[in-house]
Amino acid sequence: MDGVTSTCTLTIKGTTRMLRKRKKVLLFPPVLFLVALYGPLSVRYIEGLIPMEKCHLPPGSRLRPGNHVDNSLDLWYLDFYLEKFLSSAEQHFMVGQRVIYYVFTDDPDRVPQVKLSAGRSMTVIKVLRHSRWQDVSMLRMKTIADTIDSLIRHQAQYVFCLDVDQEFVGRFGTEALGDLVALFHSYYYHRPKFFYTLDHNPKSAAYVKQGDMYYHAAVFGGTWQQVKTLTQNCYRAIMQDKNNQVEALWHDESHLNKYFWLHKPTKVLSPEYCWASAIGYRSDIHVMRLVWAEKQYSFVRQ
Repeated sequence: MDGVTSTCTLTIKGTTRMLRKRKKVLLFPPVLFLVALYGPLSVRYIEGLIPMEKCHLPPGSRLRPGNHVDNSLDLWYLDFYLEKFLSSAEQHFMVGQRVIYYVFTDDPDRVPQVKLSAGRSMTVIKVLRHSRWQDVSMLRMKTIADTIDSLIRHQAQYVFCLDVDQEFVGRFGTEALGDLVALFHSYYYHRPKFFYTLDHNPKSAAYVKQGDMYYHAAVFGGTWQQVKTLTQNCYRAIMQDKNNQVEALWHDESHLNKYFWLHKPTKVLSPEYCWASAIGYRSDIHVMRLVWAEKQYSFVRQ
């Protein structure tokens, strides 16, 4: 990858816890979805009328033996976005709580100086530079697991792992805490399951035949114990794929979705906790808390 790579892990101290239809009718839904997917913003709101899928297993449950489960999105984590991410976090993220920002970067000298509130601090951790953004995205799982083991477990109870190409615009507080926290992907939470971009390659460790939800890797968290287990499992699956010369469809996000399929999150956040303004109007989104930053690829890749 050209330029500096950055990602950020935040931790919180404390204990805040009909089947017979004419063919022309059967053709209608795909046409509707294509309009919603590629049409103008004034038309896309139609997609918001589709009921959301639901997971029918209780929180924290695991699939029981016998259930049939076989074992150019650009995620640029750059210092270009880091200053706005951190300054907006100071205004909206866990306000009033003791927070440690762990910033992973291959160039610590370029981490911006941001004024932090009392009881909040920053730790910058240097990581290796990778030539491919896919490797940066996937191998962060090992970095997070190692940092939890060496530092975070001695300093905090909860961990949130967030991409830095985002900006906080509303309260992101203790209501988001849980043992194992996942996030509905803002582009998929209203779409039927056949639209989910899960990995359907049986050769990949991220293979899922049909998931119940589609989760976004830009935000996940929980207790340090749960996040350590999650990231370790995802890293092992990623390395298994590398050894088999396979790469999951959406890299670490595919492995994250496989993990959440097998180990149900105890809390799932609304897409308002990581919203994409380009989606347009949604009647069920009343407030935005974290939004994707506008991508300036021509600048950050220089």
